[in-house]
Amino acid sequence: MSTTSLQEPDLPMTVDDFSALEERVLRAVELVKTERVARAEAEQTAELFRREAEEKSAELQRLREQLRTFENEREQVRRRVEKLLRQVDEIAS
Repeated sequence: MSTTSLQEPDLPMTVDDFSALEERVLRAVELVKTERVARAEAEQTAELFRREAEEKSAELQRLREQLRTFENEREQVRRRVEKLLRQVDEIAS
């Protein structure tokens, strides 16, 4: 069975290399933080739009029902007016 030991890398890392790597890691961390904030804002916006869509859907349903009621009432009025006009015609004849 072979044992694995930690060995120093063959290529020594210079201070400049380490600084560059450190800078890249710090930029990556900042990017992750920024993206998390943006994601949270996007999720909040999406939730707001979802709620608004639900409200608009409910309002649309209410308006459709109201429109059906108005159409039924208009039809009833039309029938009554036609009946009255027929009666007026009978009287005039």
